[in-house]
Amino acid sequence: MTAESLSPEEVLALTEQGALLIDIRDADEYAREHIPAARLFPLSAIEQGATLKANADTVVIYHCQSGNRTRNNLPRLIAAAAPAQVKIVEGGIDAWRQAGLTTVEDKSQPLPLMRQVQIAAGVLILVGVILGYSVSSAFFLLSAFVGAGLTFAGLTGFCGMARLLTIMPWNRR
Repeated sequence: MTAESLSPEEVLALTEQGALLIDIRDADEYAREHIPAARLFPLSAIEQGATLKANADTVVIYHCQSGNRTRNNLPRLIAAAAPAQVKIVEGGIDAWRQAGLTTVEDKSQPLPLMRQVQIAAGVLILVGVILGYSVSSAFFLLSAFVGAGLTFAGLTGFCGMARLLTIMPWNRR
């Protein structure tokens, strides 16, 4: 299944003509920054069977951060919009921003959860290695523990660190 890839400028013109722009990123990513005309419809909802209420003459344009999630899930996205015409934003919101087009940004929102996980895991691994070389080799276990947790998260889809970060005060809104 394929969908036409559009430049941000082409997408802007189509949305001004009534095309539906759909942001498939998670709610935390959308809250931090989104395209003004974009409506949030997360990929996670689509994976659970949610569909758009669109007819055959509707143009649905999907986007994500860089375009990868959109391309990787294209068959699912086309099915969720059926029978509408589906197109995608080439390069996602990153390309939109690079084209000089406006986004709605709220820096008071916390960083997206997966970025928080990446930062926390990176810091813990780095601290484990530094302390392992400078204080005691037992600190290498910290790095191993984080690595094992990331491997488990990748295999099962359950990330304990993400669950923990979700309940942190800065993520409660």
